[in-house]
Amino acid sequence: MDILFGRNKKEQLEPVRARVTGEVYYRSKYLRSDTYNANIEANRIVVSEFGTMAYPDPCKNIFSKAFSYLSHTIPDFTDNCLINIMKCGEDCYATTETNYIRRINPLTLETLEKVDYRKYVAVNVATSHPHYDATGNVLNIGTSIVDKGKTKYVIFKIPATAPEDGKKGRGPLKHTEVFCSIASRSLLSPSYYHSFGVTENYVVFLEQPFRMDILKMATAYIRGVSWASCLAFHGEDKTYIHVIDQRTRKPVLSKFYTDPMVVFHHVNAYEEDGCLVFDVIAYEDSSLYQLFYLAHLNEDFEENSRLTSVPTLKRFAVPLHVDKDADVGSNLIKLASTTARALKEKDDQIYCQPELLCKGLELPRINYAYNGKPYRYVFAAEVQWSPIPTKVIKYDLLTKSSLSWGEAHCWPAEPLFVPTPGARDEDDGIILSAIVSTDPQKLPFLLVLDAKTFTELARASVDVDMHLDLHGLFIPGTAWDVKKQTPSQEEQGRAVDHGVAPRT
Repeated sequence: MDILFGRNKKEQLEPVRARVTGEVYYRSKYLRSDTYNANIEANRIVVSEFGTMAYPDPCKNIFSKAFSYLSHTIPDFTDNCLINIMKCGEDCYATTETNYIRRINPLTLETLEKVDYRKYVAVNVATSHPHYDATGNVLNIGTSIVDKGKTKYVIFKIPATAPEDGKKGRGPLKHTEVFCSIASRSLLSPSYYHSFGVTENYVVFLEQPFRMDILKMATAYIRGVSWASCLAFHGEDKTYIHVIDQRTRKPVLSKFYTDPMVVFHHVNAYEEDGCLVFDVIAYEDSSLYQLFYLAHLNEDFEENSRLTSVPTLKRFAVPLHVDKDADVGSNLIKLASTTARALKEKDDQIYCQPELLCKGLELPRINYAYNGKPYRYVFAAEVQWSPIPTKVIKYDLLTKSSLSWGEAHCWPAEPLFVPTPGARDEDDGIILSAIVSTDPQKLPFLLVLDAKTFTELARASVDVDMHLDLHGLFIPGTAWDVKKQTPSQEEQGRAVDHGVAPRT
């Protein structure tokens, strides 16, 4: 485990040619965030992160210490954007779950300006899993905490291009608009969430009983605990399902809920015969979160870290138009394609029971051309009782069967689907996954699979330190054309990335 979590990896500033037939190159670079720069300069952690609270130098005077305590009451969160890459117009941004994102150069991996969402929309935190429509507009959701006496979930839209207004530097972000807002059920304990779902006409958002205690967060610094410790799962509560009509920009009137659960990743959603169907990876509790404290990431991690619930692919269905005359207890879902149910209750609430599709998968990806539409395939990492992925899998929602790739001592990253140009079939393309090995004799490599058969087409090994990453983004187009950056004979060890955006 020391190979994976025990130490920082070395940067690979100059592109290294991979050992493969063809042109594949690898490059990595730490994001030069304000957080990174401050920590490096001080040679210790001086900017508080979600799981690690930073404290003033004991040599500082009492006034400096007092200021540090006060500044953490209403914290300015980190810009350590380590979760995902977002495409916004012509730009790429490294993202995290705070109000900050960092623009990057996807070719050189240079860190560019810091962007504060709060300049454009009143949110304190936002997801790292935005959605994109066919024209490239970005849809995302964030939480506005106790703003004007209210805490709410804000859905906002960033246009793909900025309107021509003659003003230099007015990019798409400056034209961000609030799409819709949903009042939090609790003023001081809003829900934590990592993603959401969209269809052609609707947005689906889960207000789950995994909640942030704002008062505890405000006093965490004084109490000597991390912000992460201020999240708690309330197993006695419900998970509320919010459905927003994109045409009216208002929530539908029906009230939907399901059993308590923790969801990090929505897979997909679509509309079918008057119903909204959505698929998520769900846990019965928040045990996954607890396993990634640094104290647990030791050499016995793989053996001793066990989830108390296995991530499960669940399908929910909610009726978009509820028959007011339907009998109490009746199932409002009549779809032949799923066994998911929505039961009408006495108080006009609707209790949703999911269909359990598959256990043991996480980091789901799809062919994004099918996002918001009926689809068949889920590409994911296999995760059982341990949070560490061991295989890459393809799950067929129609036949309920799966294909997988795995190799001893290999830990795969989230699989990325890349469609074949002009593809007609949903699974016509390739799967890319960065593989890290715990075997010191096996180099890390980029795995290339045929998405139809899941047979290995190629692997590109690189003799570098490679991180086990979270999420990534594939961006086709001339800006990523490796041929334009092919090195000369004298530069065989140096070139640009292989086409996959930098993964953090």
